[in-house]
Amino acid sequence: MNASKESKPEPSAMMRLATDLGPLIVFFAANAWRGIFAATLAFMIAITVAIVVSLVKYRHISPLLWFSGVMVLVLGGITIWLHDETFIKIKPTIYYSFVAALLSFGLYTGRNLLKMVLGSAYPGLSERGWQLLTRNWTLFFVAMAVINELVWRNSSTDFWIGFKLWGALPATLVFALANIPMLMRHGLQLEKAEPEAGVPPPQ
Repeated sequence: MNASKESKPEPSAMMRLATDLGPLIVFFAANAWRGIFAATLAFMIAITVAIVVSLVKYRHISPLLWFSGVMVLVLGGITIWLHDETFIKIKPTIYYSFVAALLSFGLYTGRNLLKMVLGSAYPGLSERGWQLLTRNWTLFFVAMAVINELVWRNSSTDFWIGFKLWGALPATLVFALANIPMLMRHGLQLEKAEPEAGVPPPQ
């Protein structure tokens, strides 16, 4: 009897978005209820649940979710252990800087890492389109790392959290949408695209 390989189920665009944004929403809600340390613990639990759900339901965890999850658990654990909110505040800076460095390295070596992670979200996109998109996201991540440092070092915790909710999150989504006209000029098949699934998870 011939055994055929069972294909892995693919998460829908909305499911990917929920996996990426769900833990962040839990963080904001818990902070409004009990403050930054309770929010950090809730964030750690929520992102662990997101990873487990992705692994069990789809047998796949995106590299960005893996990386973000490790950072949340490590820096969140240190935040709670030392009762020092500095560590959870620098998480976005480290995340943005590391991803920008990886994307830059990929461009320099001719291996487009963004395409490897988000390729299915942008069908038909040419290699030139992927290069431009990668360059744009790299510059965006560098800018967000700098802005996060400026905000948390020069404002209150409440202001920093408000910036994440009303500044960083909308900026990420707007930036993704702003790239679409350029992508369409480089072969993006918009009717088949899932741009909401092609947004790196906000931090």
